[in-house]
Amino acid sequence: MTRAGWLILSGLLMLCLAASPARASDSASEGFSKLPVPGMVTMIDLGAKKCIPCKMMAPIMEKMEKKYAGKAAIVFIDVWEHREQVARFGIRAIPTQIFYDADGKEASRHVGFMSEADIVKTLTGLGVAP
Repeated sequence: MTRAGWLILSGLLMLCLAASPARASDSASEGFSKLPVPGMVTMIDLGAKKCIPCKMMAPIMEKMEKKYAGKAAIVFIDVWEHREQVARFGIRAIPTQIFYDADGKEASRHVGFMSEADIVKTLTGLGVAP
């Protein structure tokens, strides 16, 4: 895709994010305050259940949750439902994946669809074996 195409796509994603309704759940928001998970490599995927690239990632995220259970925290946050997380994580477009090392420091950030292979590669680079 050309740079102009990426800029248009990014603008559309930001427009969708800005136009989305805010419906935050207090209990879920409280759980998000414990992210990244202390002492564990954490991947946070910030997107929306109705965003097309996010929908494409949903089965990958489910697979990663199972594959890395007990080894790494794999978390999805729907930013249309939990609007307060947008500012907290500095989200400009969705989906955005943020990887934290076991010390809770941001190690990597990716915007857009992320393949299973790229997720595995990033987690492996952080010392987490599949």
